[in-house]
Amino acid sequence: MNASACTRRTWLLALGTGPAGWLALPGTAHAGGQIEEPLMDSVRSALSSAVNDQAPPEPTFTSTEARISYLRWLGTMSERLRPRQLPWERRRDLLQTVWYESRRAGLDESLVLGLIQVESAFRKYAVSSAGARGYMQVMPFWSRLIGDGDPSKLFHMQTNLRFGCVILRHYLDRENGDLFMALGRYNGSRGKAAYPDAVFANQRRWKYHEPSRSA
Repeated sequence: MNASACTRRTWLLALGTGPAGWLALPGTAHAGGQIEEPLMDSVRSALSSAVNDQAPPEPTFTSTEARISYLRWLGTMSERLRPRQLPWERRRDLLQTVWYESRRAGLDESLVLGLIQVESAFRKYAVSSAGARGYMQVMPFWSRLIGDGDPSKLFHMQTNLRFGCVILRHYLDRENGDLFMALGRYNGSRGKAAYPDAVFANQRRWKYHEPSRSA
């Protein structure tokens, strides 16, 4: 997929920026909840634009080698998701969308998957005690700030992943690239180690290493 250089550059320019702990368990949602903060009009517009871009999460490739690499990643991640008892079609759609939305936002796929594991344990309809929703546990106020105001749409897979990745990208830019602080802000626990450490621990489970080629 070539979501990236142009979209990433546009995203950064629009924002005005320059070029373990606990593990998720079934039946839990660990989101502390993002905190609603005033947004400058330029930032609000950039976030809204990023969310409202309706490009489908269909991967496109510049070479056969890139396509093969993606398919290897997809197969490997699908096997790691198999214990979640999701059917193949749901695993494929989820992973394809994670791959698309994370790259679109300039994030590592393993980071997004690690965050999803901590936040919702891959449960589409997870709701936290703070009211955060879906795979990436997005707080409903974001649908009012940068969406159409309908929080029920946060249970839609692509919408949830799009919001979650855009919000994390926003926090990462606000924290000048400090992922530890950005993750804390995402969870509403900025400066505390438990949540970022949990995400980093789970990220390691989702790291993909391209098979080495035999000579």
